[in-house]
Amino acid sequence: MTGEKDLKTLLRSMEPQLNEGEYVFCTVEKFPAIDLNEIVCYFKEEEGITLIIRRELADQLHFKYEFIASWITLKVHSSLEAVGLTAAFSRILSSKNISCNVVAGYYHDHIFVSANDADRAMEELKRFSKVEI
Repeated sequence: MTGEKDLKTLLRSMEPQLNEGEYVFCTVEKFPAIDLNEIVCYFKEEEGITLIIRRELADQLHFKYEFIASWITLKVHSSLEAVGLTAAFSRILSSKNISCNVVAGYYHDHIFVSANDADRAMEELKRFSKVEI
């Protein structure tokens, strides 16, 4: 199934979903001996490996973190070639002073916002998807 590329269609059918729990971004020098199913996402950078994991797991492993996030998934199947979706939702969130950290998956875009802003972010994303572009 091919992902959607049309920006108007993407925005109307974003269908944001707030995932349960709190998530954190941690960095490690080498990959830890933990179950890969426990990791939401990882990214290899020059300085180390960034892990996005549940806060509880980070606490159990004594990993340091600074940012406690909520995870919002846009349920629309967006194409990796789609233009403007990230810019559109980041613009609306930034206009409400909500920071967002975006991870693009094959099927969906995932937005990590401060846990304190999760409800406001969901409201804004839902409201924005109803606005005629």
